[in-house]
Amino acid sequence: MRRPATLAALGLIGAVALTAAAVGRHYARAASLVVEAAGIDGWPGTVADWQADAVRTQSLKVPSRHGELAARVYTPQGTRRRTVLMFPGVHASGIDEPRLVGFAEDLAAYGHTVVTLELPDLKRYVVAARASDMIEDAARWASARADLAPDGRVGLVGISFAGGLAVVAAGRPAVRDRVAFALSFGGHSNLTRTLRYLCTGRQPDGTVRKPHDYGVVIILLGAADRLVPADQVEPLRRGILTFLEASHVDMVDKARSKVLFQQARDLATTLPEPARTLLGLVNDRNVAVLGPKLLPHVETMSDDPALSPDRGTPPAAPVFLLHGADDNVIPAVESVLLAEHLRPHTHVEVLLTPLITHAEVDRPSDLVEIWKLVSFWADVLSE
Repeated sequence: MRRPATLAALGLIGAVALTAAAVGRHYARAASLVVEAAGIDGWPGTVADWQADAVRTQSLKVPSRHGELAARVYTPQGTRRRTVLMFPGVHASGIDEPRLVGFAEDLAAYGHTVVTLELPDLKRYVVAARASDMIEDAARWASARADLAPDGRVGLVGISFAGGLAVVAAGRPAVRDRVAFALSFGGHSNLTRTLRYLCTGRQPDGTVRKPHDYGVVIILLGAADRLVPADQVEPLRRGILTFLEASHVDMVDKARSKVLFQQARDLATTLPEPARTLLGLVNDRNVAVLGPKLLPHVETMSDDPALSPDRGTPPAAPVFLLHGADDNVIPAVESVLLAEHLRPHTHVEVLLTPLITHAEVDRPSDLVEIWKLVSFWADVLSE
């Protein structure tokens, strides 16, 4: 469902859509995709709907060396272009996360078969090295199917932390020639550096940006067994998961999230120290105190090369890096640094835009920024 927009936004995006249609079909499809993703009502949305195709969905299981992966295929009824494999970030809803579903539907509506695949570790709020294996295995599976990849190649799209992992997988020998492009949407270049930022707020260039508490809470979830006695680990993690669930629900159901946030606060009062204090810091969103407690554990949590694309073999395929300019979960400089690392080895396009928060197109503004986003997507859709 589209969100209402101002008349100015309607006019700007409408102008972009008409200009794009005149330039070429890739730009027209990209403009329509941006209109849909931004949830624009009015005549620009109507024009986008004219170009959209009906989409059917199918659930299936995809094999991997670490067990089957839950997947959903979005198939356009008309002309089919490049198949895209899409991987959600750190979120308990996995492939059912509403924004991911909407994005997959939008992309499929403009001619691309989309396969969303669940990474079970990320669904449990864990950024694990085997997730890169799972992305690699999914790419091998899809590229070997003539119905999905007539030319033996597929595109990879990773959201948030899955973005960096998708770039890692795209460079591996088994799929290096089977990947048509890799897109990291709000992803990282180096996981250790990103976790340090979440703990300190300090970016690689020395500037300070207050990090979102969501990221540091996820670090605590993974480091709980390093910070509290064994008998406190699971009770602490239950409290953290309750807080995270409340944070997700808050976007769609304020009343329900209020109940869950209170449950997390109540759980803190039942815990012994030091778990009580740690969950209290979570509930208070106190990154300034919680971050330094976690910082000593960041290195051991992220030292596997499979977790950071700047430590792996660069892909041969083009790499697209899309990032919200003001992202305070994974800072935008991560995409800039990844682009610098990859450019000697492959074609790279990077766009930092104020139209995006962490991994969602939700801030329509001026014509220039909208056109940059349309142009970026036009290049992706042409691969």
